[in-house]
Amino acid sequence: MQISPSSVLPESARRLAAWCVVVLVIAGVGAVGIWLVVTFKTAVTPVLLAILGTALLGPLYRRLVALRLNRSLAAGLTCVAVVAVVGGAGYIVVSALVDNGDQIMTSLRQAARDLARHFGAAGTSLDDLAKNAKNLIGKFGATAASGVLTGISVVGELIATAVLALLLMFFFLRDSERAAGALRAFAPRTTGDTVEAMARRAFGAVEGFMRGTTVIALIDAVCITVGLLILRVPGAVGLGALVFVGAYIPYLGAFLSGAVAVLVALADRGWVIGLWALGVVLAVQVLEGHVLQPMIQSRTVQMHPAVVILAITAGASVAGILGMLLAVPLTAAAFGVLSELRDRYGHYEEAPGSAPPHS
Repeated sequence: MQISPSSVLPESARRLAAWCVVVLVIAGVGAVGIWLVVTFKTAVTPVLLAILGTALLGPLYRRLVALRLNRSLAAGLTCVAVVAVVGGAGYIVVSALVDNGDQIMTSLRQAARDLARHFGAAGTSLDDLAKNAKNLIGKFGATAASGVLTGISVVGELIATAVLALLLMFFFLRDSERAAGALRAFAPRTTGDTVEAMARRAFGAVEGFMRGTTVIALIDAVCITVGLLILRVPGAVGLGALVFVGAYIPYLGAFLSGAVAVLVALADRGWVIGLWALGVVLAVQVLEGHVLQPMIQSRTVQMHPAVVILAITAGASVAGILGMLLAVPLTAAAFGVLSELRDRYGHYEEAPGSAPPHS
């Protein structure tokens, strides 16, 4: 006598089993995808950076095209703008750190000695940490570089990645109008509309994240820089540039860059100025969280802070700092795809003749 599973397992158990199978399949596909990305990270990283750059600077490219410039010329000018902005920001950060590095270290040592007089062993430990800070930073940097770029020069790898990402961004901008046709050509005929809609929703989420984050990062950096200049904190411009870069890592980046600014103010100007710098950083964070985020990013994919933190942690474990930078926009793209699928398939029509549910 054959017994069917439906007569043994209740409906709830069969639904749970089906969902478990779905979760396992999704987890397996995700694990394989992550493995492929890590294995081919040399090729994948420039593609992802080029997509982020295309999403951020798409409006500038379209504005140039609207002025009746040739598409290749418009894409080239946009790439030149990227080089100018990124290079300028990098130069400001590096020059500020180089010019004020010794002064900051001296101030940290003095602050550690002051703490030693007031707190004894705790201050002595801080003094030892300040004296060996350069060695600690060197060891940490060497360990991180060896884990990510084994056997390859760090500078050479970064330059090659940047150049390749720039070239890819040029082609992505110039040929952006052909993207929908290419997706339809690769997708099966019956799923062409769905694939195109998912791609547009994912790119729109990344585009909204990049634009909103850039505006917020610029406002944060300007406000904190002005506050540090008023407080006469050394390296205020470089610290402001660090705040701008750190804003692309939500929550964690803002916390770390703000903490660095407060520590520099504390070490160089004393407790009073350090507390004022802390007040400036906290005021800017409150402005960002309660005013800028709701106003600027209200139309983008909204993610819970816990999801953002988990995404950053996962990205850091996979690809270090670069993974932290890419984790949130990729998660935003995934949320965009899920939103499109929910809009298309999440609502079922009632069967003809079925009675409405009782309230």
